[in-house]
Amino acid sequence: MSADKPPKLSDLFDGTSGKLHPVVWAGIGLAIFQQLVGINVIFYYGAVLWEFVGCSESDGLLTNVIMGSVSILACLAAIMLIDQIGRKPLLLIGSIGMAVTLATMAAAFSQAQISDTGLELDSTLGTIALLSAILYVIFFNLSWGPVMWVLLGEMFPNQLRGSGLAVSGFAQWISNFAITMTFPILLVTTGLTSAYGFYALSALVSIWFVQKMVRETKGQTLEQMSR
Repeated sequence: MSADKPPKLSDLFDGTSGKLHPVVWAGIGLAIFQQLVGINVIFYYGAVLWEFVGCSESDGLLTNVIMGSVSILACLAAIMLIDQIGRKPLLLIGSIGMAVTLATMAAAFSQAQISDTGLELDSTLGTIALLSAILYVIFFNLSWGPVMWVLLGEMFPNQLRGSGLAVSGFAQWISNFAITMTFPILLVTTGLTSAYGFYALSALVSIWFVQKMVRETKGQTLEQMSR
């Protein structure tokens, strides 16, 4: 404590090389990937999205209610599992599950027919797309939704903790803005298939990122964290 010094933004950089510490890159990457998988598209554009593929307005709103409900239940499951399974395994489970469900949604929407009112999915494909979306939300809220914030609070050593959290939070909101703003553009240009395909690819890449860049913090103290 006596040798400690007040934290500052320059602590994020290695004093010798001038580069960001690897743990800072890991925090930024976690924050960005949490948004690149497209979770906020489901919630921001949920009702409009399901109306676009043929659901009524009431069905679209009901789907959003279902999404919100399963999100809460999945978060409760994450609370119960995070100290038993660990942070990193939960992230890997979530990444794999989201990659599969997003790819399924992209494949389903690739078979949609264009009509005067928007896209039309037959009943089988519509059911597959809806179930995949629900499972996707479950996988996200079981893993990346809450676990990213837990990791950001635990992964930085004390000297970097405040500034590391601030920079990672900034990256998360910038990514949120980018995904939110680009989805309508993708929707009217390349379509839903390319949008969900990109989110599926991001989930797939996040598997590699978690394996290579993220360290397990379960059972560790802040004093044991290194740069």
